[in-house]
Amino acid sequence: MRTSMETKPAKNAGVATVRCAIYTRKSSEQGLEQEFNSLHAQRESAEAYIASMKHEGWVALPDQYNDGGFTGGNTDRPGCQRLMADIEAGKVDCVVVYKVDRLSRSLLDFARMMAVFEKHRVSFVSVTQQFNTTQSMGRLTLNILLSFAQFEREIISERTRDKIAASKRKGKWFGGKPILGYDLAPQPAGGSKLVVNAAEAELVREVYHLYLEHRSLTKVAQILNARGSTSKRWTTRKGTAVGGRVWDKHLLINLLTNPAYVGKVKHKKELFAGEHAAIVDERLWQQVFQTIKHNGRTGGMHVRNQHGALLKGLIHCGPCGHAMGHTYSVKDGKAAYRYYVCYVAQKQGWHACPSGSLPAEQIERLVVDRIKHIGGDDALVAAAFRQLLSGIRSRSAQIDKDHTASTREIQKIEGDIRKAAMAAGTDANAAARLADLHERLATASERTRVLRAEAEQIENESITQADVAASLREFAASWDVLYPREQAAVLANLVKRVDYDGAKKTVSITFHPAGLRTLGQAPVEHEEVA
Repeated sequence: MRTSMETKPAKNAGVATVRCAIYTRKSSEQGLEQEFNSLHAQRESAEAYIASMKHEGWVALPDQYNDGGFTGGNTDRPGCQRLMADIEAGKVDCVVVYKVDRLSRSLLDFARMMAVFEKHRVSFVSVTQQFNTTQSMGRLTLNILLSFAQFEREIISERTRDKIAASKRKGKWFGGKPILGYDLAPQPAGGSKLVVNAAEAELVREVYHLYLEHRSLTKVAQILNARGSTSKRWTTRKGTAVGGRVWDKHLLINLLTNPAYVGKVKHKKELFAGEHAAIVDERLWQQVFQTIKHNGRTGGMHVRNQHGALLKGLIHCGPCGHAMGHTYSVKDGKAAYRYYVCYVAQKQGWHACPSGSLPAEQIERLVVDRIKHIGGDDALVAAAFRQLLSGIRSRSAQIDKDHTASTREIQKIEGDIRKAAMAAGTDANAAARLADLHERLATASERTRVLRAEAEQIENESITQADVAASLREFAASWDVLYPREQAAVLANLVKRVDYDGAKKTVSITFHPAGLRTLGQAPVEHEEVA
């Protein structure tokens, strides 16, 4: 039998009155339009239970605390927030729910709610689950039930993610907003399929060519907006017209990097052949994608760098490890002399760093000539390859070390969770402790996942000495026919960093493994840009 944590005397009555608030929730909106839905059923069950406790003064409050179509994974629900506000205002003595997970499926959120309940001496009752929050066994049962509720929510999420992954591997369009260039055609078996909209597809192709021409998202957006062009317009199932926004950088990035336009479906980092037809040539899409990728990594350096600083963002001071910035002197309103300067020397004085500054053109020419020279010498190619392998092995070893430490941390947290659950019957703060442990477990698990993904990436991105040789030969053959900004893009893709030691007067170059492989497989093309 359940009893309230505390009762408040009712006026003119010999029995204490317990004001009971009934909370109901349903995750989806499906079925809510029915005359009698899940929310009504939950309230009826709670009202019947309260009526059975009438002899103890229990009374159902008339206020409706309902949340239809809201997840229990967070507390961002209007009905829940009104309930908590009334509890803090002293209007509620007991909260009655059909099941614990109706109030929350998050252990952390539930722990916070229980803290508010205890502060205001409000008891908590589940109609279908036998426990009482005023007793140690009831607190233990509650923590166990809530742990399983959170586990169930995570399992449902995993199943949903697996279903989405399976559908995308088959090339199916898995919901979401329609994109410019396609319309959604409902399928007999359920779901929708992308079908080409000829007029919009022509506009999409034009956007790709405009970006290659101007290499500027802002410029392309200005051109499209001046024409009165807008983003995709469509009508929802409820008849609401949406879309039709003016163009901005965000919309253009989404359009220009979407693999759906070459007939593919993306799931995480993998691409699968889609059921829909492509509307953009894959060669064109790759050109645009690589240009945007370089601009994003270098902050648009090769577009905005009007002074031709090839090593901007790449060159570092060897003695102090800081980046070296590009600057220049001005004569007759023009840049007369360019140089790279160590930020430490610039801020603290030239005595603080032996590198100081060095002529930009001299170091840039030295780096380019050295890369060309390496490509023409088999012994130097082999040395560069060994350097790459050494860096890869070092990073792999560090990942293994971090992964082992993270795995041990997870095992320790899981042990602490078991201990906290066993102590829940005698510890009123067990819910908060369990919530904190689950949060730490989620963080550690995510860190382990990231490390595992990086290890798999390193394993999959294998590179051979032949790849290195081919890339360096390609660099030497194509460098002199590239425009300055194209040279900066190639260099940024090929070189990870350049270290200059002003004391020893030495320069070392560290390559990108992926950049070397990519350059060797895909020859750089010269294309005149207006």
